[in-house]
Amino acid sequence: MDDNEIIGLYWRRDESAITASADKYGGYCRAISYNILHDAGDAEECVNDTWLGAWRSIPPHRPQRLAVYLGKITRNLSLNRLRGYSAEKRGQGQAALALCELEECVPDRTGVEQLVGERLLVNALNAFLRAQPEQKRAVFIRRYWYLSPIGEIAGEFGMSESKVASMLFRMRKALRQFLTKEGIEL
Repeated sequence: MDDNEIIGLYWRRDESAITASADKYGGYCRAISYNILHDAGDAEECVNDTWLGAWRSIPPHRPQRLAVYLGKITRNLSLNRLRGYSAEKRGQGQAALALCELEECVPDRTGVEQLVGERLLVNALNAFLRAQPEQKRAVFIRRYWYLSPIGEIAGEFGMSESKVASMLFRMRKALRQFLTKEGIEL
């Protein structure tokens, strides 16, 4: 079943949309959640909550890319669950470590300024990533979106862990310079 058919099921409030989503994207969503939580049971709960989240949000939203939409729901649910746990005990430190690495590149704001700043930051981050070679962009996304461990990324891309760590370090430095040049306060 293609994505438009699955989205159509959600719009018609047909419960088979959940089964179709789970069949097509269950493994993808479990991988996202497991990379964050490192606990199969918790990851499975977040994935099940993903289908409920999709059910509640489609409609009114009509996602352009269902995989990305479901992945984002899963990621947010998993990060919320992780906040309730000790990062060292349940997340093996990967999520906390990856987010800490980006701390110096991403501004911290609150209130209305945050809403405006987030949109500017998203646009600038997308522009930065579009300008990167495909492999660097993929490594960056694997680390900071999927929160994959450096060793896993190294294995996937056929690199040493030190090369991946070095690449990410240089990309964070370049991102910081890019954001400063774009006028985004860090």
